[in-house]
Amino acid sequence: MRRVIVAMSMSLDGFVAPAKGAPDHRALPEDPALKMIKLDWLRQVGTHTMGRVTYEQMAAHWPSSTSDYAGPMNDLPKVVFSNDSRVVRGDIAEEISAMRQEPGGDIIAWGGASFVQALSRGGLVDEYRLTINPVGIGNGLPLFKDLSEPIDLQLVEARTFATGAALHIYRPR
Repeated sequence: MRRVIVAMSMSLDGFVAPAKGAPDHRALPEDPALKMIKLDWLRQVGTHTMGRVTYEQMAAHWPSSTSDYAGPMNDLPKVVFSNDSRVVRGDIAEEISAMRQEPGGDIIAWGGASFVQALSRGGLVDEYRLTINPVGIGNGLPLFKDLSEPIDLQLVEARTFATGAALHIYRPR
């Protein structure tokens, strides 16, 4: 069965996206060793899921990008979850359950704070791969929001990099 993996970068104070006018932790230089790990992740998964807003941003950026991420980002099949906009309009838990049964590699959710929050609230995430950037931004969109109960996570891997970034991989218990 395919796993659902969340891969997100976040600030040290727990925000995955800045509020308007706040510094953007995602603009920091990326550690080369960490970048290689993330590129390997993209090459190993079978589907990239995201919310509509993230998809629109990526669709405008990746086709003309010369970034090392452009190839895998452009090649991966994408599934977009949206209330308005394979675009999925159905129940997220039912759709993810069906996707898990399909053949192929794991399913990665790489971006879209609201989308990842919905996955977390629904107990649909098998693994969280979190890059923690060594910066506080003060406000923004948190990784976890409006949980009905705490999510008990087990740390399965932790690595630090020369830039001060840390990679933590967690799995729900």
